Amino acid sequence: MAKINKNELERGAGLLLPVSSLPSPYGIGTFGDEGYKFVDMLVKAKQKYWQVLPLGPTSFGDSPYQSFSAFAGNPYFIDLDYLVNEGLLDKGELYRYDWGSNPSYVDYEKIYNSRFEVLRKAYWKSTHKRTKAYKTFCEQNEYWLDDYSFYMALKTYFQNREWLLWDDDIKFREEKAVKEYQTKLKDDIDFWKFTQFKFYEQWFKLKAYANEKGIKIIGDIPLYVSMDSSDVWVHGRLFELDERKNPINIAGVPPDNFSATGQRWGNPLYDWKAMKKEDYGWWYQRMKSSAELYDIIRIDHFIGIVRYFAIPAENDTAEFGVYRPGPGKKLTDVIDKAVGDKQIIAEDLGVLIPKVTQLMQKCGYPGMKILQFAFGNGPTNEYLPHNYDHNNQIVYGGTHDNETLAGFFGDPKKEIKDLKYALEYLHINPEHKSREQLTRELTAETIRMGYATSSNVAIYQVQDILALDNNARMNEPSTVGKNWQWRLTPGQLTPAAMQAVTDYTCIYGRANDPKK
Repeated sequence: MAKINKNELERGAGLLLPVSSLPSPYGIGTFGDEGYKFVDMLVKAKQKYWQVLPLGPTSFGDSPYQSFSAFAGNPYFIDLDYLVNEGLLDKGELYRYDWGSNPSYVDYEKIYNSRFEVLRKAYWKSTHKRTKAYKTFCEQNEYWLDDYSFYMALKTYFQNREWLLWDDDIKFREEKAVKEYQTKLKDDIDFWKFTQFKFYEQWFKLKAYANEKGIKIIGDIPLYVSMDSSDVWVHGRLFELDERKNPINIAGVPPDNFSATGQRWGNPLYDWKAMKKEDYGWWYQRMKSSAELYDIIRIDHFIGIVRYFAIPAENDTAEFGVYRPGPGKKLTDVIDKAVGDKQIIAEDLGVLIPKVTQLMQKCGYPGMKILQFAFGNGPTNEYLPHNYDHNNQIVYGGTHDNETLAGFFGDPKKEIKDLKYALEYLHINPEHKSREQLTRELTAETIRMGYATSSNVAIYQVQDILALDNNARMNEPSTVGKNWQWRLTPGQLTPAAMQAVTDYTCIYGRANDPKK
C-alpha cells in the first residue's frame, strides 16, 4: 500500500498578493475590509490558495525577509478602522496624518512616522489587559512575546539603533541591567505586547474567514533571521557570533550569471552544532508558531538546509565564501513534528545538488517551477512544462523577486529574435503585430500555460493577472530603496480582469468547491 504524503498539495490555483499590497486609506494594506473583499474575489474565481509574503515586522530596507522577529507580526497590518470600531481611535483624527500621496505605492517613511503614534493612542484607551483573551494570548506565546516586546522597547529607548550598538550591560543581557530596563520600560513593553495581540487577533479572524470559504493561506518564512532581531539578541548562543556578539560568518549566495560578486545578505549563520545540542528547539518553536499563522508554509532558500554558503563577515562581497553542509533531515524531522498536519513548500530555486532533491523526496515537500525561467537554453530547460516529471509542485509565472511577466517580455533590451523560442513554444505568430501586442499575448499565454500544466498548484502574482509592467515589480534582489512598495488601488482588480483566471481554473480542473 502506497504511503500517503501529507505534503501532497491538492490540485488548484491561487494568487500571490502581499498583505502590504492590499488597498487601504492608511498608506499600506491591512487585515481590514479589503482583505475580506480579496478573499471573496478568490472564492468567486474558484481559487484555493492565497499566498502572502512574510508577515513579520520590517526593519531597514522594509524587506519582509529582514525582520525584527521570526515570531512577531508587523504592526503596520493592524487595521485602524477596526480599532475605530472598538472605540480605541477617533476616525476624524486619522485623516490628520500623512499616509503618503500615491495610492499605488507604500511610503514607508510616512507610515513609520505616523503608525506607531496612532497605535499608542489606541493602546492608552484599551482595556485589553483585563480580558481573558489577552491573558491567554500572552500565555500561548510566552516563548517569544516578552523577549520581542522588551527588545522593541529597548530599540525605541536607544533611538532605534541595532542592539550591537546598545550599552554593553544590556547588549550582553547582564541580569542587573535586564531587571532595571524591564522596570524602566514597563509601559513601552506593554505597548509592544498590545500591538502583537491586535495583530494576531485581526489576522486569525481574516484567516478563519478565508478557511471557511475554502481558501488556504500559503505563508512564507525566510530561512535566516536578521542580525537586528530579538532572536539573535536573546538566543545568540545559537548563531555564529564572536565574543563581542558580532557575526563571524554571514549568509548569501556566490557569484553567478545574475551577479558577478554574488549576493551578500548579511544574516548571521546558525551554529548548527549548538542547535543540535538543544534538539533544534528554537526551530521547533518557530515552525509551531508559523503553523498557527498559515495553512501551508513556504520555506525560502530551502536548499540552505542541505548546503549553505558562508561568507566571512568582514568581506564586502560574496566572492570569497565557502559551502558547508547543513543539518538536512535532522532539521526537517523537527519541522515536520512542529507543524503537525500543516504542509510545507520547499523553495528550491538556485544551484540544486542531488542531496536537496533527495531530501525533498524523503520529506514529500513540493518544489517550485518558474515559467519566466523557461524560455532560455532550448527544449531541455527544466522549467518548460513538457519536462515536468511529477505533479507535486507549484508553478509560478514569477515570484516577488522576479520581473513582472509584462516587464520581462516587454523589456526594450530584448529584440524579437530574443523572444523567438517563447513565441514558438506559446504558438504566437509575431507577424504584423506591435511589440505591445506581443507582450500582451506572451503574458496571457504564459498564464494560460501554467494553469494547463500537470503541477498540482498554479499561482500568479496579481501584477501578472493585471499585465502590469516592472513599475509594479515587488523586489529587485541586491537593491535597496525602491522595493516592497507596490499595492493595488481600490477597484483595480476587477471581475473582468479576473475572468481569465476563473475560466482557466475551471477548464484545467483546478476549481475550488468548498462543499466537497
